[in-house]
Amino acid sequence: MWIGGVRVVILNQDNKVLMLRQCHEGRDIWMLPGGMIEKGENAQQAAIREVKEETGLDIKVKSLLWHVEEISERRGQRFVNFFSASIEGGTLMLGADPELKDEEQVIKEVRFMSRNEIEQLEIIYPDYLKDELWLLLDEEPDAYSRFKIRRADCEK
Repeated sequence: MWIGGVRVVILNQDNKVLMLRQCHEGRDIWMLPGGMIEKGENAQQAAIREVKEETGLDIKVKSLLWHVEEISERRGQRFVNFFSASIEGGTLMLGADPELKDEEQVIKEVRFMSRNEIEQLEIIYPDYLKDELWLLLDEEPDAYSRFKIRRADCEK
């Protein structure tokens, strides 16, 4: 059975990308805001909810950027829709996962990052944010595939 998720690319007025630093299994991972699609919601609704929970920002979903299917022996079959969105309101803040207790929270930092800062990150999910994101933002759609299949475990 497939489990669905979302991630959202949000740019500020300086063309910096909103990124989150989360701590999982003792290591920091930088990623776009997002999470799981909950029962009864569609992917766009999940994107709006997840961004609000994690960053305090209200967004408007603009377009689908990537559809990624991940196949992992340990985690099973998952898909993640990556959207672009614009900021419509709210105040940037360090959010929280409502399903986790205070001492279990994994979000450690939320901030806008430049291309150079993102390219320097040691651990980023997904890794193609270091290169393909910029092709997308520079409107070079033929330079990458919007549909991706990842068969390697994401836990690496």
